[in-house]
Amino acid sequence: MQPHELTLAAAANEIRERRLSPVELVESVLERIDQVEPHVGAYVTVTADQARGTAREAEREVARGGHRGPLHGIPAGLKDLIDVAGTPTTASSQVRADHRAAADSTVAARLRAAGAVLTGKTHTHEFAYGLTTPQTSNAWDRDRVAGGSSGGSAVAVAAGAATFALGTDTGGSIRVPAALNGVVGLKPTYGLVPRHGVTSLSWSLDHVGPITRTVEDAALVLAALTGHAALDAFAVDHRPEPDLTDVRVGVPGNYYFDHVDPEVAAAVHQAIAQLEVLGARLVEIDVPMTRYVQATQWGLMVPEATAYHERTLRTVPELYQADVRILLEAGELMGAGDYLRAQRARTLMRDAWARVLEEVDVIAAPTVPMTAVQAGQETVTWPDGAVEAVSDAYVRLSSPANITGVPALSVPVGHSTAGMPIGMQLLGRAFGERTLLRVGHAYERTQPARALAPVA
Repeated sequence: MQPHELTLAAAANEIRERRLSPVELVESVLERIDQVEPHVGAYVTVTADQARGTAREAEREVARGGHRGPLHGIPAGLKDLIDVAGTPTTASSQVRADHRAAADSTVAARLRAAGAVLTGKTHTHEFAYGLTTPQTSNAWDRDRVAGGSSGGSAVAVAAGAATFALGTDTGGSIRVPAALNGVVGLKPTYGLVPRHGVTSLSWSLDHVGPITRTVEDAALVLAALTGHAALDAFAVDHRPEPDLTDVRVGVPGNYYFDHVDPEVAAAVHQAIAQLEVLGARLVEIDVPMTRYVQATQWGLMVPEATAYHERTLRTVPELYQADVRILLEAGELMGAGDYLRAQRARTLMRDAWARVLEEVDVIAAPTVPMTAVQAGQETVTWPDGAVEAVSDAYVRLSSPANITGVPALSVPVGHSTAGMPIGMQLLGRAFGERTLLRVGHAYERTQPARALAPVA
């Protein structure tokens, strides 16, 4: 096994025991980037020289007995909305062509303090305003979409071009590409991870979180991002056998399995059955206020995004890609009353979800209703004849967690007959990340180890 194939937890153990040097790990990941980047286009910028320098310093610190913790010497890609001092933050847009960050974002500073090694900035759908990341190809099939908007981060992790990565999530932008590329994506509780120094799409919906190979890796990254000194604050369960006998898993009887590809539904139901084998008690639930999800998501996101881009939309509209410019211009047509009604609906939805989550510990459902579609495909037609835009379909099952602010974890649960990854989403109570990670890790321990995506 090459170093770039190691999970974060495995690499951290090798570095701590001095069986692997951070320099060896970083060189392996940089070589992997050179190998796969022409096929997938995950990175905006690769900071190879900087990464090598940081790795050498990490190697010296570890040799002196100054091991900082699990992220020390570990290569990471950061979505190109996240400021890193001295590095451009382009948001994958010509609007930001001349931008260079003056200071670290809070999350970048915390990763730096933990000893992580930045390998580069990863592609996003322009300004995170989309669900496909068209610059980037799916790690499992270059003719299919990567998902978005954190597509570059998910593809880099899936392909072994980063040991872990950070993404942002406004309506599903961590979980959607994680599911479509067969990796783990965690959207934390709203407000748990600081967003200072992160380019905003929609201030009341935005989240920052990790994309990793495993749930255990996600727990390790989350501990660093939250600034908890105790690295076991979000520790996963390491008992000899996974045991979920005290966990109640809510299985939606509505919404989350409506207009879902049969292969996706079957894989998620099989994973839920595995949770029951581990001792969890399954409880059928009704998801509240589902008819308001789409209107509330768009009613919040569109005007907030347009307000953020107000100046550049008026001065350099030609620099935006057409799909993003149209959405931003549409936001100028929304009145204050629409926005206020969306905020009121969010309050009601948050309260209704809190009541449901008093009855169960987690909710288990598909992350997205279908696997990665062909690049350029704009709509999906369901068996009943309903036609849905691809972006609307991908955001439909993930956006409730952004509206309500509850944490949500996407875990791989198999592949379709076409070989494309399928993800299960676990949703929990506000600040209930420990439970989500425990359940996800318990499921993961019953499955074979996942290989990297077979990028040519």
